[in-house]
This record gives sequence, C-alpha cells and structure tokens, in this order.
Amino acid sequence: MDFVEGVVEALLKPEAYSHEVGEITLIQTHISFVFLTGDYVYKVKKPVDFGFLDFTTLEKRHYYCNEEIRVNRAIAGELYLGVVPITRDEKGDIRLEGEGEVVEYAVKMVQLPQEAIMKALLQQGKVYLSDVEDIAARVAKFHAGAARGAEVTRWGAYEQVVKNWEQNFEQTAQLKGIEVDEQEYEALEAKVRRFLREKEELFREREKAEKIRECHGDLHSGNIFIVRKPGKLYREGIYIFDAIEFFKGFSCSDVLADVAFLAMDLDFHRRQDLSEAFVSAYVAASRESFPEALLEFYKCYRAFVRMKVESFKLFDAHVGKEEKEAARALVGEYFKLACEYASRF
Repeated sequence: MDFVEGVVEALLKPEAYSHEVGEITLIQTHISFVFLTGDYVYKVKKPVDFGFLDFTTLEKRHYYCNEEIRVNRAIAGELYLGVVPITRDEKGDIRLEGEGEVVEYAVKMVQLPQEAIMKALLQQGKVYLSDVEDIAARVAKFHAGAARGAEVTRWGAYEQVVKNWEQNFEQTAQLKGIEVDEQEYEALEAKVRRFLREKEELFREREKAEKIRECHGDLHSGNIFIVRKPGKLYREGIYIFDAIEFFKGFSCSDVLADVAFLAMDLDFHRRQDLSEAFVSAYVAASRESFPEALLEFYKCYRAFVRMKVESFKLFDAHVGKEEKEAARALVGEYFKLACEYASRF
C-alpha cells in the first residue's frame, strides 16, 4: 500500500485548496474518501483490494480516476470536471494541485445540494411519479447509446454472471450464522445456483440479442440527484452519477441488471408503486421485453450486492462504531429483501 499518510487530514483543512471553500465534509464509502467543499467535490480512492477491484498503488488509483471520468461522461458529463493531482511540497504540506511531488489523485466534480439526493428525498416522501419516469427515460437513452459488441458481451456474459455470484457467496460466507440466518442464506444460495443452472439458455438469448451493454452498474438512489432549483454551477433536473469504473465484469451487464438495481432500491424504501412505475416507464421508453423471473433474479442480485457492500464496513478500520452498527442493520434488511426476491424465481 503506498497511500501517503496525512492526505485525508490535509484535505479537511481549507488551506489545502486553491479556491475558497465552505464547511468541509468528509463522506466515506468502502472504496473512497469524498470531500465536499461547497462548490466542488473531490473523490480520493482508498488503497483497497476487494478482488473485484484493486486500488493498492498510486498508478492504479490514477488510472481508475481517469476511467471514472470516461464512464460517467455519457450520463453525467457536466458534473465530472477532471482528475487533479494532490501534491506534497518541500515543507511537507499537502495540497490539491500544489507544488512538489504528486502523492495522490482526486476526481473533481461539481457539488450538488446534498438535500437533492434521491435517497434523502425518498425518506422524506418527496420523490414523485414524474421523477421516476424522467429517470427511466434518461436510463433508456443512456442504454441505447451504450457500448456493445463482442468485447462488452464477453465481460457481461453468462460465465461472468456466475463468477459474480460465486464471488458474492465467497465474500459473504463469514456472515452466515452471525449477521444472517445460516439456513436462509443456504436456501437462497441453492435457489440462485439452480436458476443459473436451469436458465443458462435464457442468458445466452439475452447475449445474442445484444442486451449486454457497458451500463451504469451502480444505479441506486444514492447515486441520483433530483435538483429542483438551479445553482451557480448546475441546472435543475436529474443527475445520475458514479457509474462503475473499476471492473468491467460489473459495469458490462444485461441492461435489465441496471434497471433492477433502482427497482430494488425503490422496493427497499417501501415504494413499490414507484418501483413498478420505473420499470414500466423504462419498458415503454426502451421497448424492452423480458421474463418477469429474470427481473426478480437481478433484483435479488442487487439486494445481495448491497448487503455485501454494507458488510465491508464491518471490517473497515476507518469506519466508526456508530456507522458499523448502521451497516449491520442494513446487512440484515438487504438480506431479507434478497430472500424475498429469491422466493419468486
């Protein structure tokens, strides 16, 4: 690991920035440190290796910062301003775009109002039918223009779907009997394995129909802004951001896997009405057709992945006790939802 000690601490201080900043807020995910500064957001990748991603060297983090810009330009290009260096001068001071040795990199983005995040609006009951219809139309347009072809299909083919599930089971096995019920976990695993075994031809048909595209890969309400009022650096409207850049085996997938993610998330927030409306609006906009069981399968997959991601926080030294307790509760909720979907296919 070559992550320079002091980078996070430095970016919590106003003097580290070349522009005026307001209150600096640090948000952590399992793979990133995100600094909110007022007008701009700076995202620094953690030096982690989860198997499906490897950010353990500066070179790799720089590469994936640039990849993050590339994959997001098609759907949220106006938010992504570029990759900027974090430097350390002769005095040892660490700054963004300063003088001296480059010790880290950050993705620079326009900061949108946090109260406009769809997840927060859902919790307040302020997401409406027209919003999910607009999101569906935007996603359908994005999918229509997304990269496809032999290489993309190879990354999202049946074999990769199987590998993703194998990795899911491997990386969550330690939760059995501790965070989730062991018998329920094994029943879900058996259902998934049976579906994969018995429905291989269905996956092959989707491949032949070029339903595998370079998708968003992380399409949930925490990655969508619904901005009601314009600001200095942004307009009002829908912003979908944070598409997956770190592994094509996740981003290259059946378009239905993208749709299923947000549908699952709306179900999770107990808004089945919006979930159904979103899927219907997407079908209308894209002229897509699919077996209902396949949608339930991908919803199960997305709920299980969210469970897995939350479980990583339980073993992350940078995550505090209170956040770990919140993650523990979410692990249980997402697992219950995954089991519910598994009962439908």
